[in-house]
Amino acid sequence: MVGLPDPEWGEVVAAFVVAADAHAPVDAAALDALCRQRIARHKRPRSYHVVAELPRNAAGKILKKTLREELAHGPR
Repeated sequence: MVGLPDPEWGEVVAAFVVAADAHAPVDAAALDALCRQRIARHKRPRSYHVVAELPRNAAGKILKKTLREELAHGPR
């Protein structure tokens, strides 16, 4: 999950999802329903983005800046 700029709230949560099975579709509505049950309203992602894999650095950490840039500018 990463924070994205929002004019009203300052920042909102966006979730990036990697499917366990590359051939099975990811249902954003089902993910949202699950999050509504388990996560506080203000912490719930406002958008879900399915990606093939998460970008990582050499140490294995997720590159959140790269994910934000891809949303702003599209995949490179």
